[in-house]
Amino acid sequence: MNTSTTQPAPNSPDDKRFAFGENWQRFLSVLDEDRIRTAESSLREMLRVGDLRDRTFLDVGCGSGLFSLAARRLGAEVTSFDRDAQSIACTTELRRRFASGDDSSWKIQSGDVLDAPFLAALGQWDVVYAWGVLHHTGALWTALGNTADLVKPGGTLFISIYNDQGMWSRCWLMLKKLYVSSAVGRITATALGTAYFVLTGLKADLVRLRNPLTSYRNYRKNRGMSIWHDWIDWFGGYPFEVARPADIVDFFVERGFVLITLRTVGGSLGTNQFVFRRDR
Repeated sequence: MNTSTTQPAPNSPDDKRFAFGENWQRFLSVLDEDRIRTAESSLREMLRVGDLRDRTFLDVGCGSGLFSLAARRLGAEVTSFDRDAQSIACTTELRRRFASGDDSSWKIQSGDVLDAPFLAALGQWDVVYAWGVLHHTGALWTALGNTADLVKPGGTLFISIYNDQGMWSRCWLMLKKLYVSSAVGRITATALGTAYFVLTGLKADLVRLRNPLTSYRNYRKNRGMSIWHDWIDWFGGYPFEVARPADIVDFFVERGFVLITLRTVGGSLGTNQFVFRRDR
């Protein structure tokens, strides 16, 4: 396995990071029951389960907390953690608003997937969920290995990792660095990124003779998410690393995992989704 192909070097401690939690706190303003039910459905579909009763669920880098909530509603005992204080506040508010603020079966704590002592204290879990998180750590392959260790034998791992597009990935890395560089950089990167997505989407809609507004209206069907908040996460999401699907599969197979489900973006922009079972 070649883990160096088009992989950005680990980020230095002086690098600026995107304010993920700030973006997720804004997302709460549009979160409703319909989006939550969509998130639940996406978990059931990808994990191939009807519910998560009698199972433990660890949400690595919980962000908004939406999928912690979805797992809790599906019956799991949940622990959510994130290194971003605003993400922790967002998840705590989501629990208060949509679940129960004193729910003893849903714990929320501050923690880093690169912090080995913290992870050792967590133990192992039936389901470990890290969607769109590990490629933002600045140390992707270390984060992947640490996350693998959190899965019980016989347990399930569900991750998504940015697709390696070669030169295009390096261009997106430059945009993200621009976004986090300054206020002017943020405005410029947002304008450039928005123009790219709007024009690319318009071209695809015209080719398919489709109403250009349809994709925006239906975006909430994509895991219950919000298109604008996902765009902002994409423009600014730094640190940023990518991987080829084959390299991710090889990495986990070598560690005793079996691939259950794979959904790729077909070589294009976005994240590839993987569900593995740990056999040993």
